[in-house]
Amino acid sequence: MNWRERAFADLSVDELYAIVALRERVFVVEQACAYQDADGYDPASRHLWAERDGAIHAYLRIVPAGAKFAETSLGRIITAPEARGTGLGKELVRRGIAAAGGVTIRIGAQAHLERFYGGFGFVRASELYDEDGIPHVEMLRPAGS
Repeated sequence: MNWRERAFADLSVDELYAIVALRERVFVVEQACAYQDADGYDPASRHLWAERDGAIHAYLRIVPAGAKFAETSLGRIITAPEARGTGLGKELVRRGIAAAGGVTIRIGAQAHLERFYGGFGFVRASELYDEDGIPHVEMLRPAGS
């Protein structure tokens, strides 16, 4: 597995296409959720992914503090269906936290993944809320955790 991290402006057209294709495949098609993926945060974000043979198997974006939340945020955290259960998702989150640089991180997590993110030091920071028909909770990981 090859790991890549790039600013939006440094993404190739092929890399951006592969990222968008995976996000649509899971968040729109698999989860049957019509939502605005192009939400304006990608250009300010750093993009981290794992690929093999040109296919992206795991991805997240690191949104800088002040762009979406007061804190730095990890978002669009995704593992391709064929890579689930391999530990790749855990490695992705570990690398995302490290790439964020030891600061407080806020995420908007799908509620069923609260325990998964809790394993990385994230704690629930909101009541349950609906985002595009899917229950979510905000979670915080304090700096230095």
